[in-house]
Amino acid sequence: MIKPFFYATSCIIFCAQTIDHKLDAMSLSHAVLTSLLEKSSSGYDLARRFDKSIGYFWHATHQQIYRELARMEAAGWIESHNAPDAGKTRKRMYQVLPKGREELLRWATEPCPPIDLRDEFMVRLRADAAIGPLSLESELRRRLAQHQEKLQVYRAIEERDFGNDRPTSRETRIQHMILKKGILYEEGSIAWTQQMLAVLEEYAT
Repeated sequence: MIKPFFYATSCIIFCAQTIDHKLDAMSLSHAVLTSLLEKSSSGYDLARRFDKSIGYFWHATHQQIYRELARMEAAGWIESHNAPDAGKTRKRMYQVLPKGREELLRWATEPCPPIDLRDEFMVRLRADAAIGPLSLESELRRRLAQHQEKLQVYRAIEERDFGNDRPTSRETRIQHMILKKGILYEEGSIAWTQQMLAVLEEYAT
């Protein structure tokens, strides 16, 4: 049975790491390991799951995922075999090996630094405060609409995958809490944007 597609990796905050080759602080390899532990799959199916879950928080292209699968297989973290329905295609199924599980455990238990907030628009607002009105209201309205749209998506996922009649387990409750983090973030962003817009509109009159 396919699990709710809002996997527990969706809100992962990725830590810096060191292996045989240097990787970015936001490690795609550990997201892939987590997803494959949840459900062994082909590269194509894995990429589609990213689009529907992790993609809400951190984007990775299908090409990046395929490259990472090749690197991880070379490192001995995962293995692949021809898919039962491959036919004449080169479709392969991937699954995590003990070495990959050990790497994920090592990484997941390391201290992880908090994310630094870097938002160019906050600097633009400071510039507005310093030199006078810069007509930033339209950008605030655009951002407000984006946050409202994403919140609607998250609440639809919550209703579908974590409704009151759904059975609960430790795994599903953790997944739900991760989703709630996204919901709370969007709700907070909507409230702040509305207040900021009200301030600009007050002094524009």
